[in-house]
Amino acid sequence: MAEAKTGPTGVAVDEFLAQIEDPRKRADSQVLIELMQRVTGHPPKMWGSSIVGFGTYHYKYDSGHEGDSCLAGFSPRKAEFSIYLNGTHEPEIAARRDALLERLGQHRMGKGCLYVKWLEGLDMDVLEQLVRLSHAAVRERYPARQA
Repeated sequence: MAEAKTGPTGVAVDEFLAQIEDPRKRADSQVLIELMQRVTGHPPKMWGSSIVGFGTYHYKYDSGHEGDSCLAGFSPRKAEFSIYLNGTHEPEIAARRDALLERLGQHRMGKGCLYVKWLEGLDMDVLEQLVRLSHAAVRERYPARQA
């Protein structure tokens, strides 16, 4: 089996955040850290070179592919934030996710990734509900080996 390309690293999150040139993006990253730590109960850790992740879970797909991922996470990319909403693409959860997204504010959504330029203008209570929905979906689908 191929090794996962993105996993926890030993890089300090504060060290990573200090490298973000845009002070607004750095401040928004701190807000996301507080929100995700509150939701997951886990401290932030770097996953790969640019993902701030919280907690871990082990997944195994029907194809046989398996690995570890963070329960919640985000990446402050240059153009916009990628906020990972794992597990929310499943049909029974997607309808609840979509109803929340209607109230969130300006964004775009991929299969499991929410893209926002800034947190300003977003309904932060709705964003927290989305992260909670994702966290619960992952914990329910992959209950074993979570940390």
